[in-house]
Amino acid sequence: MKRVAAALASVILVAVLTGATATPAPAPANPVPEDPTDSVRASEYWLDQYGVREAWKTTRGAGQKIAIIDTGIGRGPAEFSGAVVGGTDVSGVGAADGRTPVGAVDSNHGSWVASLAASRGTGNGRGMIGVAPEAELLSISVGFGNSTPKPFTEQIADAMRWAVDNGATIINLSLTTNTLDWDTSWDTAFEYAFDHDVVVVVAAGNRGSGTDRVGAPATIPGVLAVGGVDPNGVASNDASTQGITIGLSAPSERLVGVSADGTLVGWNGTSGAAPIVAGIAALVRSAHPDLDANNVLARLIETAKPANGASSVPDKLYGYGLVDAAAAVSARVPSVTENPLGSLKEWIRLYRRADSEPAPEPTSSPVVIPPLPPVEAGPAAGSPLLPSRDSVLYGSLPLAGATVAAIMIALGVTAAARRIRQARISREPSRTTNEESLPS
Repeated sequence: MKRVAAALASVILVAVLTGATATPAPAPANPVPEDPTDSVRASEYWLDQYGVREAWKTTRGAGQKIAIIDTGIGRGPAEFSGAVVGGTDVSGVGAADGRTPVGAVDSNHGSWVASLAASRGTGNGRGMIGVAPEAELLSISVGFGNSTPKPFTEQIADAMRWAVDNGATIINLSLTTNTLDWDTSWDTAFEYAFDHDVVVVVAAGNRGSGTDRVGAPATIPGVLAVGGVDPNGVASNDASTQGITIGLSAPSERLVGVSADGTLVGWNGTSGAAPIVAGIAALVRSAHPDLDANNVLARLIETAKPANGASSVPDKLYGYGLVDAAAAVSARVPSVTENPLGSLKEWIRLYRRADSEPAPEPTSSPVVIPPLPPVEAGPAAGSPLLPSRDSVLYGSLPLAGATVAAIMIALGVTAAARRIRQARISREPSRTTNEESLPS
């Protein structure tokens, strides 16, 4: 079987599923037809290893719509007969119904992704069958790289809104931008999906395609980013990546895909791991129709099987573990009131605060400024050589007074000194001595 490396980056799964003690839907009356001699059906090892066939005893995804935002789902393959119930093109170069694959290189990618999620087989228990074979598909074609003049970020925002408005309960995005941040237009687009109780599933990315760490939209709070493992449940070296936002892991190697022309191919990548989880999300929502997206998501996480190579929970390679369809459908899980993978609304409030606060509206009425008080007339100009009133009052008069006082003090000191000298002279005795008058 030909091995096709996924040229498109990873698939991001935004699971808004909630798990709780909900009442399951009635089990299907008839088993899924299976031809044990069919090699295609036998190659889908994830159906048994990840509890999908066991979950089919309860539900097959009826009543759920999975929107595949990708290159478009081909019209021809029998595996999609009755599965695709609507679609659109947001690239500007595809067909109006989203069924004409867009792109010269990646045109088959959307069909591969859709076949893993909800293909119907070719009849009589043969041919490729998806994880949720009774769920319906919406085909939304987008263009990558230079295949369309419309900006990629704008295409994804438009696709998200169209999917929500047309009844999608799960959205699958098998793509990545290889950057942690995302355009602000995605804030409102993804929040629109969360506000309408939609599960969003996205791929984590592939090292083989140059993604060393998860990028947007797998970094958006509230989405379920899906990492990839090999058939032994070990994190894939090339067909996965790492990052703290990975929520769950699913098979990403030795996958099968139906091309737009009906050709079957073997391929690798988290672009395939994501629709497997998206299909399981459809099984859960179908089995527990009264659960909101947050509780479906919690159910997927709480029932995941521990990964042997994980060093923590969540782990940067495996997230909360390996998805388990049977447990997710049948286990009893405590209910939650919030999305266990974070709140985009809160993230926006914290990190886009400056953008979210509206700018002050400019006033349209004129501002009235009160007039300034009148200025008093200044004194008439005079000659700078003549004394003014102020110079005489504050300059000349104090100086003259100080001078007269100093002269008077000096004269008084001089007169006093003269009197002191005269008094000393009058008191001096005679130097003539009368010897005879002295005693003997």
